[in-house]
Amino acid sequence: MTSLAEENYLKAIYKLQEKHGDIVSTSALAEMLEINAASVTDFIKKMAVKKLISYQKSKGVRLSEQGRQIALSIIRKHRLWEVWLVNKLNFKWDEVHEIAEQLEHVVSNELIEQLDEHLGYPKTDPHGDLIPDAKGRFAKNSSKPLLDHKVGDKTKFVGVAEHSNSFLQYLTKNNIKLGDELLVESIEEFDNSFQVKVNRKEHKLLSKEVVKNLFVITV
Repeated sequence: MTSLAEENYLKAIYKLQEKHGDIVSTSALAEMLEINAASVTDFIKKMAVKKLISYQKSKGVRLSEQGRQIALSIIRKHRLWEVWLVNKLNFKWDEVHEIAEQLEHVVSNELIEQLDEHLGYPKTDPHGDLIPDAKGRFAKNSSKPLLDHKVGDKTKFVGVAEHSNSFLQYLTKNNIKLGDELLVESIEEFDNSFQVKVNRKEHKLLSKEVVKNLFVITV
């Protein structure tokens, strides 16, 4: 059985691999976990002995297949709990992350499978992130940043790249939510800000920083 700390490390390594590739530096891991680099190095050496990861001093760390499956299990639990908190307990999407961080370490697989069934087998969490199934498989994802689109493109908002509370609250304040239709009306040459029409009604001017963090699909 893995410890809570090991699970947090495995999840962090998985997320860093998604962003930066197969090998993760100990400095990047230390920054994400907000732990001193020397302590991180000591801990991952112990994890390597348990074959949860592989570690090379000159290169960095990567998940073993066992470590990857554990990381996916933690991510699955986390995202299912977020769905439960929003759909069943009426939490807002910017309120659930910290609570799910605690709930994701529940050991019972039977509970998680019952939770999945109770929720209707959701494919995504409240932020649009894909939920892996019990075997660690994800549904196909064809979304891309709104920033990659051109004038005239009609899109559907399906996820966020930035999960900070301030960003989620910004979207809520501006009445932009998952499932909204976003039509690109114009793009400012000077700063790449986007003028979009939301749900064929409201016109919004969104900065480049915002549109690069909105994942959409073409409709």
